[in-house]
Amino acid sequence: MKAALVFAVLGLYQLCAPARCAAEEITPQAQRMIAAIDALNVEERWPAGQHVHWESGKPDGKLETGAGKHTHCSAFVAAAAKQLGVYILRPPEHPQLLLANAQFEWLVNEGAQHGWESVGGAVDAQRYANRGYLVVAAYRNHHDDKPGHIAIVRPSAKNAAAIRNEGPDITQAGATNYRITTLERGFAGHPAAWGRNEVQFYRHAVESAAIARH
Repeated sequence: MKAALVFAVLGLYQLCAPARCAAEEITPQAQRMIAAIDALNVEERWPAGQHVHWESGKPDGKLETGAGKHTHCSAFVAAAAKQLGVYILRPPEHPQLLLANAQFEWLVNEGAQHGWESVGGAVDAQRYANRGYLVVAAYRNHHDDKPGHIAIVRPSAKNAAAIRNEGPDITQAGATNYRITTLERGFAGHPAAWGRNEVQFYRHAVESAAIARH
């Protein structure tokens, strides 16, 4: 009888081992925060290939400069952060062109002075997003004249095994704008980002009052 009980407990542990169990509970703060971000309607604004006002995401009729099809991942992240009362490098301190690379370097070198903290990895990034922190996933292109990428980690109940396989869920502007997708899919245009673990995660506390305004 005792042996059967031991095996039952071990079986339950295997089914709910840390790598398999659901992520940390999504707090009310996190739910309110992501609702404020979703209200920006990223899938309808910040369209690739058009010059936009960085904060609203609406096309402003200006001509794009530089080669290639311009995307607005960094402008969207900056706009969402501003809505939540958080500063990340943004226009006019840096132009929209190649802003994601600049944001990555800014987070590394100056982010701590503005309340940003490095997060160890994807599972921890999901944990902090579920607690109501603003969490970003950032990648710097190896080439200075090529764009990097940045996105917001959104609260999710996915387990650690799924996170390690495909990354946490994110919200992004980019070649395709997603209200919700996986980091692996959202960063697919930068194979080294997820495939070679070159994505870096940062978190910033969000004041409840900032969320309440939206």
